[in-house]
Amino acid sequence: MAIQKKTHPAIDPDQGSTPAPLIAIASVIVSMALIAIGNGLMFAYIPVRLGVEGFDPVWAGLIVTGLSAGGLAGCILTGPLVRRVGHARAFMVLSALIALSNAAIGAGPHPLLWIVARALYGFAICGLFIVAQSWLNDALPNAVRGRVMAVFYVAYIAGLGVGYATLAVIDIHTAAASLIGIAFTALSILPVGMTRLAQPPAPQAASVALRQAWRISPVGVAGMLAVGGLSMIISGFAPIHATAKGYSQADVALLLSAMPVGTLILQIPLGWLSDRTDRRYVLAGAAALAVVASVLAIAFDGGALMVLVVIYLIWDGAAESIYALSSAHAADRARKDELLALSSSMLFAWSLAGFIVPGIVTALSAVFGTATFIYVGIVIASVFCLFVLWRVIAAGRVPAAATGSFAPMSAQAPLPVELAFAPDEVVRHRGD
Repeated sequence: MAIQKKTHPAIDPDQGSTPAPLIAIASVIVSMALIAIGNGLMFAYIPVRLGVEGFDPVWAGLIVTGLSAGGLAGCILTGPLVRRVGHARAFMVLSALIALSNAAIGAGPHPLLWIVARALYGFAICGLFIVAQSWLNDALPNAVRGRVMAVFYVAYIAGLGVGYATLAVIDIHTAAASLIGIAFTALSILPVGMTRLAQPPAPQAASVALRQAWRISPVGVAGMLAVGGLSMIISGFAPIHATAKGYSQADVALLLSAMPVGTLILQIPLGWLSDRTDRRYVLAGAAALAVVASVLAIAFDGGALMVLVVIYLIWDGAAESIYALSSAHAADRARKDELLALSSSMLFAWSLAGFIVPGIVTALSAVFGTATFIYVGIVIASVFCLFVLWRVIAAGRVPAAATGSFAPMSAQAPLPVELAFAPDEVVRHRGD
């Protein structure tokens, strides 16, 4: 079958097939890594500061829910913004919104203001991922896209870890965290502002079609719904609960900074396995591992810090792996002309669950306490594991020749909506 070659703006016609300069591509990756440092710090700082000031933990939960609501809006509104002003300007606008959000946090512990500020952050960070990933997707040839995007995800996850760890060395009673977040956000604009990476053409509109996405890959969509809830409650409520249990500022920083390590450690072997067998077996295994880890989190709740660090490392790593595995599995089942709508729909499913589940946890926490998120996590991972096993029995697997290659991803780094390019295709099978 003849394949029509796509011409990328990053390829100079006068130079044959010369790809975009590595330093130009790296500018986008470096910018997102810098943003991640500030973002990780703010994730850790907000619940600890509220706890120190004596606010009820429910307020911190409401702030997480506000963040998720902003992310859902970002999924819908970023596309029109990019079509209006282009990728580079959209990146700068969204970065400015994150700086404004951090400035509002620095004004002092005013929970209502912080809810609005974090909703603004959620909108901006979701939009930044859409812009950054679609920009890289357009610039990269198929032969290296997977490897470069893996570097992108790893750089962002590492940046989050650095930001989490920074909490241990700041004065929680001052606006230092906000100033550091603003500084790193400002620094992130510089690489993109000076990049020579060509901007993609205006992206086409990407429709959300959940029914079509479900027809292509029920397990993929279910995985996005599951991980949307799991990712937000683990990253959002773990520091709230740890603070409520009396762990120190340094303890919370250590706990959070260890969690991204689990993502990096577990995704590589799980991805390797998924490329060599039915991905659904690996998805079920990752979900089962998340169940075991969350049960252990209850058993050792309030105990030795280092034991909890290991447990949360495994729990977060297993949950985050569901994101990358579900993405790869859904792509295996889609035709090339379905990838754009599939990507949009998967992101919408992730964002929808990321909005609804934290809201449910916040409401339940007011009655049952801050450990509620662990029990909700057990329910989500268990139901998803059972669903995957049922689909294994009910539907056949994708032939080995039709599967793509696994690439590490993070649920903290959403799928790109606007531009979706796949490796040169064979015909895919569907109906997992």
